[in-house]
Amino acid sequence: MSYQIAIIGAGLIGRAWAISFARAGNIVKIFDPNKDAISSSLKVIKNALKDLEKNDFLYSQTIDDVLNRITIEDTLENALKGTEYVQESSPEDLKIKKSVFKQLDEIAESKTILASSSSAFVPSTFSKDLTGRNRCLVAHPINPPYLIPAVELCPAPWTDQNVMNKTHKIMKEAGHTPILMTKELDGFIMNRLQGALLQEAFRLVDNGYASVEDIDRGISEGLSLRWSFMGPFETIDLNAPNGVRDYIEKYGDIYARMGPDFAKPINMAGPVIDDVEDQRRKIINKQQLKERQAWRDRRLMALAVHKKQSDKQFGK
Repeated sequence: MSYQIAIIGAGLIGRAWAISFARAGNIVKIFDPNKDAISSSLKVIKNALKDLEKNDFLYSQTIDDVLNRITIEDTLENALKGTEYVQESSPEDLKIKKSVFKQLDEIAESKTILASSSSAFVPSTFSKDLTGRNRCLVAHPINPPYLIPAVELCPAPWTDQNVMNKTHKIMKEAGHTPILMTKELDGFIMNRLQGALLQEAFRLVDNGYASVEDIDRGISEGLSLRWSFMGPFETIDLNAPNGVRDYIEKYGDIYARMGPDFAKPINMAGPVIDDVEDQRRKIINKQQLKERQAWRDRRLMALAVHKKQSDKQFGK
């Protein structure tokens, strides 16, 4: 089924959402009050589509097939006209989010779903004073959403369940894997898991236990090889002869001994960031970051192809 979708905000995340939704056959309209962002957005989208086409991530479509479903609108009113779903991707600034959602609620048709890409603000913080607050939620992706399928759907206390259900349907039909939250929480799920790992990674560097590069290797050449096709609960369930309870009975004490260290947050913006940045810049300088980002996306494409083939061969 095809939907009319408005992307509000033509930055990195907004452009990526536009590709994801248009590739799935939806009509996508993009609006951004920043004219510079708008003028560059189609060029960036075209370049991304070239890489996707080379790796068969347009699913037998042409670049023009996808581009023809994307239009740039010069007013918010035009972007919202006839739209069934809005994906807001404005800057992570609560004042801006509140202002944007106030406009969206006033202009969009009453049945239009209003979703935010926010990774920093739970939906109640920008929707509580809105007349149509029941249609608001967060749909938080991992960037870029056209390569990484997971998307967190987080409701405010007043979000209508039908809104959650329809958003789930829209995301599934666009090729995403929705993660349904039952109530809101700072950081949602994925950033809380990532945050816990980052806290420990920074602590290990700060206390001189290992280098940035070796800690990265521990993930890229170790834990992530399992994590690319299973989560932490399934991992431990399969790592003991009799499953998850057996694992905790055998190894729970190890994690309990680490507990006091986990309870001491480290200031990642403190002196340790100088050491981390210095080590990273010796591995790759700032001028190489864009090239490395493109390398990351190509690796993600290759991984996605492998996962799809493996799912067919071995089952999920």
